[in-house]
Amino acid sequence: MRAFVTGGAGFVGSTLADRLLADGHEVTAYDNFSTGQRSFVQRALGNPRYRLIEGDLLDEQRLRRDLRGHDLVFHLAANADIKDGLKHPRKDLEHNTIATFHVLEAMRGVGTSRIAFSSTGSVYGEPAVFPTPETCPFPVQTSLYAASKLAGEALLSAYAAGYGISAWIFRFVSILGERYTHGHVFDFYKQLRKDPKRLRVLGDGRQRKSYLYVQDCIDAVLHAVSTTGPGLHVFNLGTDEYVTVEQSIGLITGFLGVKPELSYTGGERGWVGDSPFIFLDTRKIRATGWAPKLTIAQSVERTIAWLVQNPDLLERRD
Repeated sequence: MRAFVTGGAGFVGSTLADRLLADGHEVTAYDNFSTGQRSFVQRALGNPRYRLIEGDLLDEQRLRRDLRGHDLVFHLAANADIKDGLKHPRKDLEHNTIATFHVLEAMRGVGTSRIAFSSTGSVYGEPAVFPTPETCPFPVQTSLYAASKLAGEALLSAYAAGYGISAWIFRFVSILGERYTHGHVFDFYKQLRKDPKRLRVLGDGRQRKSYLYVQDCIDAVLHAVSTTGPGLHVFNLGTDEYVTVEQSIGLITGFLGVKPELSYTGGERGWVGDSPFIFLDTRKIRATGWAPKLTIAQSVERTIAWLVQNPDLLERRD
């Protein structure tokens, strides 16, 4: 297989690229390095089956030229700055929705007919059903990130119906693990590294979220793509458990051996658009034979251990 990985220097994208190379495939990683890390692709650069292209998905003509000859697109590139989306609304539109349109148009132009797309469990907004299945009705959207991802899903489904592409849409919970570069574990560790005696918590600490280890996520994506036939497929990806923010803090501080004083910003949400409870029903993907190997607690601990071992990443993002 010749795989084209957008966001190929990012957290999930670079990890996926390494897995594809280990499985014997050819990989082109496409990244504009707005958030991608060059250190994540150093090992892959020594592989003759790997190619790194520093390119932007908003450059449609170049994207079409670089995509030619590939069998499957793993479209992981997106704006990762979720909680501050209201400060720059155009970024979600351009980097999540318009970029997805450019990928689909490039695929149509060069004859690539398969795409795997990283969406989000946030598209369910604040549902009434937990765990939330893929068939849950969509409520009013309150997050620009989720709205832009849902628009991307709509484009994929329309292209599948209109142009016959095969599309796999994966609605992720938050992903943890090695090369993790943004999110609550990163933010908390960054605070504690500066001052282990104090920790500021967005919201009231009782928000409930599910998480998934990055290697389990990649297992699910590759398993679904290889075991389901052509057409449009939508899968939730997550674990069958969730933790509160306070429980997650307990895991982090326990691993680090610190006992900070907690201060809260108040309210049931960490920020405008933050869903206070995300817990996805994963029976559909589990029915194909996949199951996660790590618990949330194990995932958090591996993430913290990696951050402790890679302080240069935090220094670059200070």
